[in-house]
Amino acid sequence: MLIDTKARVGVFAIALGAYLPQFPSLVPEFEAQYAAFKQRIPATVELIDGGIVTTKELAQAAGDQFRAADVDLVILQLLTYATSYNLLPAVRDLDVPVVLVNLQKKRAPDYAHTDTATWLGELYACGAVGEMVADLERAGKHHAVITGVVEGGDPAAQAQLEDWCRAAQVRRRFRDLNLAQIGRPYPGMMDLYIDETNLYHRLGVYTKQFDWEKMWAIADPVTDEARIRGHAQQILDTFDIEGGATVDTVWEMARYVTAFEDWVREEHIGFVASHYDGFAQGKAGVLDSMLIPAFSMLIRQGVACAVEGDIKVALAMSILKTIAGMGQLSEMYSIDFDADLCIIGHSGSGDADISAKKPTMKIVPVFHGKTGGGYLTQFYPHLGPVTYLGITQDRDGHFKFVAAEGVNEAGPIFTFGDTNMRTRFACGAREFCTRWSEAGPTHHMAAAAGRHIDTLLKVAKLLNVPVDVITR
Repeated sequence: MLIDTKARVGVFAIALGAYLPQFPSLVPEFEAQYAAFKQRIPATVELIDGGIVTTKELAQAAGDQFRAADVDLVILQLLTYATSYNLLPAVRDLDVPVVLVNLQKKRAPDYAHTDTATWLGELYACGAVGEMVADLERAGKHHAVITGVVEGGDPAAQAQLEDWCRAAQVRRRFRDLNLAQIGRPYPGMMDLYIDETNLYHRLGVYTKQFDWEKMWAIADPVTDEARIRGHAQQILDTFDIEGGATVDTVWEMARYVTAFEDWVREEHIGFVASHYDGFAQGKAGVLDSMLIPAFSMLIRQGVACAVEGDIKVALAMSILKTIAGMGQLSEMYSIDFDADLCIIGHSGSGDADISAKKPTMKIVPVFHGKTGGGYLTQFYPHLGPVTYLGITQDRDGHFKFVAAEGVNEAGPIFTFGDTNMRTRFACGAREFCTRWSEAGPTHHMAAAAGRHIDTLLKVAKLLNVPVDVITR
């Protein structure tokens, strides 16, 4: 990522305080289990340690830590039975999901040789979960449960833990990074229009507005030839340029890539939504012609860059880039009724990480439906499973995810310079188009190779938005 962020995850464990003086062996047992559990939390997140909680006062102290750190997620290890007051004070003033981790130490009891202390310390990991969920429900808190075992390893439980931490990273990027809006949305695309104040209140994303006049001069101060040369080589390594190219022929493009990287770092940008509708003359025309490859290079480094001024799809691209490593702007292109496939893609900037082979770049005299002409890029998405994510709003301004999984298949694609893919959906192309459209997702969505709806559902809990799952 061009700008790294690290999710903050509050972690604590609970046990019933009344057990400890009755069975002193439980103290070192629980300390060892909690220490081992913290090692399971991925190093990709910042761990905020609330300790082992056995009283209401300790729960309050953990909650103070979590609130001060502005945690993105709380993970609770249930060591044995505990009452709800060990949990609720720690999360009462937080608006993040609580993941209840219910990992039993032993796979099965040795029934004849299990005493009370052994049962409570190594075999009692399920009795309090229902109580905790009941009270989280009454408190209006989002929650999830992971059940598993420690002995012998449990890859499924570990994958769930890591998935939650990956999802938490989306929330942190939304809170820490700014969205750059350059210009305004494509005129008349009212599905893209947005209230930026509402966006900040509901999803925590702050929008910075930029005029094109300032952007035209963005590369003027860039004089570091070593950096420019490095970016020129990156462009040549990333794209197969029609007619061939050298460092010298992409030098000006590399200057803009360098300039945009500096701008992203200075303004702390994680998302860009831009649209230019001017005369494309002079410096304006130079930047306009370079923008697609320059933004494509930013996308590969984790900065979601959306065309047509679409803020919502920039967020969708960023979500998939964060959880799946790629985020490609897409829209419905055509239906191949004979093959029962949807043709899905888009022109403009894209993510080289979704491409199964080296993307291509060529110069076109006209950007269809837009001002000017210049460099056009085409990416070739991986075959196999694919996930689509759209973000839309209801009449009251609440956001909603629209998600679907399909399979990209080999076959003929359009060759006029736009990224496009042949996607088969379990419900069929006709039914998918109907269901997807009826969910009102706007006409843009983001795409990523792989199946990611389970992670998107976790992201939705973190951001407190509903999800329409169209097909899997």
